[in-house]
Amino acid sequence: MDAGIVAGRFRDKSILITGSTGFLGKMLVEKILRVQPEVRKLYLLVRAPDAETAQERILTEVCLMFCANNTVKEKICPLAGDVMHENFGLGSSEILQLSQVVDIIVNGAATTNFMERYDVALATNTAGIMHLCKFAKQCDNLRMLLHVSTAYVAGEQAGLLLEKPFQFGEALRKSYHLDIEAELQLVDRMKSIHRIKFSGDNKAKHFGWPNTYVLTKAMGEMLLEHLGRDLPVVIIRPSMITSTLHDPMPGWIEETRTLDAIFIAYNNQTLPCFIADGNVICDLIPGDMVINAMMVAINSHWNEQAQVIYHVTSAHQNPLPSSLIEISMYNYFHKNPRTTKDGKVIKNKEVLVFKKFSYFQAYMFLRYKVPLEMMHALLRGLYSKNYNKINRGYTILMTMAKLYAPYAFFKGRFDDTNLRKLWNATAMDKNDASLFNFDPNCINWSSYLVNTHIPAAIKYASDSKVKTGSA
Repeated sequence: MDAGIVAGRFRDKSILITGSTGFLGKMLVEKILRVQPEVRKLYLLVRAPDAETAQERILTEVCLMFCANNTVKEKICPLAGDVMHENFGLGSSEILQLSQVVDIIVNGAATTNFMERYDVALATNTAGIMHLCKFAKQCDNLRMLLHVSTAYVAGEQAGLLLEKPFQFGEALRKSYHLDIEAELQLVDRMKSIHRIKFSGDNKAKHFGWPNTYVLTKAMGEMLLEHLGRDLPVVIIRPSMITSTLHDPMPGWIEETRTLDAIFIAYNNQTLPCFIADGNVICDLIPGDMVINAMMVAINSHWNEQAQVIYHVTSAHQNPLPSSLIEISMYNYFHKNPRTTKDGKVIKNKEVLVFKKFSYFQAYMFLRYKVPLEMMHALLRGLYSKNYNKINRGYTILMTMAKLYAPYAFFKGRFDDTNLRKLWNATAMDKNDASLFNFDPNCINWSSYLVNTHIPAAIKYASDSKVKTGSA
C-alpha cells in the first residue's frame, strides 16, 4: 500500500531524536523505519559514556523491538550524549557535522518521575531546552523542531484548557512570577541532595503546579517559546499515555505508569482502598496515537516560522468516566481470575473508594497506621520484620495516592481544536488516515481497557519481576 503524503515527508531526511530509548522514542523510530524506509538517517541521542555503549543501548533497547537488519542499522546513528549538557555533550566537530545534515529535530528527552530531584528535573526538562534551541539555530537545513511536553503543564486548573503557550515567567498561582534563570542558578548553588528534593516539591506547589515534573516541563515550554521564536516549532502535549491501540502491536507498553499502578496493586491484592471520583473524566491516549499525531504535525507545519501547540488528548471528544475504569478493572479480573497452583480461583476483593483524599488519609491512618504502631510498640522484637514489611507497603500506598490525587480529581478539560483540525485534514487522504490514525473517537474504552490495556499493564509488571529476579 502507498505510504501516503505524511510518510513521504520523511523520505531522504535526516532526523535527530532525543529520548529514543523511551516508550515514545522507540515507537517513533519503529514507525519511521516501517512506513518510510527511505529516510536518510536517524541520529539517536543516547545517555552513554562512549560511542560503543551508545551503540549497544540502541541495539538492545530500540532495534530489538523490530528485529533490526543491516539496512535498518545503516539508517541509525547512535550519539553518546545528553540534552542536559551544552552541545549535548558532543565534541565540536561532531556537533558541527550534525548541524549541517539535520532536517528535523524531535525532542522527547525528559525525566518523567514526579519525585525526581529538582536539579535533575531542571537540567533535563528545562535547561535541556536551552541547549536544544542553541543547537537548532546552528542547523543549516532545519525545517521542524517538534517538542514533546505534557497536557498536565496546566497543573490543577479547572474548566476548558486551551492549546496556547505560556507567557514567559508565567506562574499558575496568581500574582506570582517564575524567574527561570534564578531557579537554574539556585540549583547550581545547592549542594545538599536533601535540600534539592525538598526544594523541588515546595517550588512546584509554591508556583501552582502539583509536582516537580510538570513545573519543569512548563518552564521548558516557556524557554522554547522565548528562545525558539525564529524556529519552526510544534509542541505536542499528550495526556496520560497508555499502551498501544494498534501499532506496532496492540497492547505494547513499557514502564508502570500512574494508572497502571492501580491495576497491578489490585492484581497483587495490595490495594485495600484508594481515591477516585466516578464522575471525573479521565484523559487517556494510546501511545501509537501520540506518535501518529507527531508525524502528521511535522508534515503539516513543515518549515513554518510559527509555534503551534497540540493537545493530543481524548476526553473532549470521547470522554472516559473514572467509574468506567473501575468497572473495566473488575470485568477484566472476573474474566481472568488469579488461581492457586492447584487451579483454584482466588477471589479478588473490591476496593473501598474515597471521593476525598482527606477521608482516605484518615481511614488509612486509623485502620492501618495506628494498629501497626501499637503492635510494634508491644511486640517490638517479635514483630520487627513484619512491621518493616507492612509499614513499607503502607508508605508506598500513601505516596502513590498523593501523587495520583491531582489526576484522580482533575476538573480540567483539554481543548483539542487544533488536533481536530489536523485530523480532519489527515482524514482526507485514506492512506494517511489508515496509517496515522489519531482520532480518539475510534476508541471503545471498555473493550480497550479490558482486552488490551489492563492485560498489557499486568504482563509488563510480571515481565519486570522476572527480569529483576534474574539480574
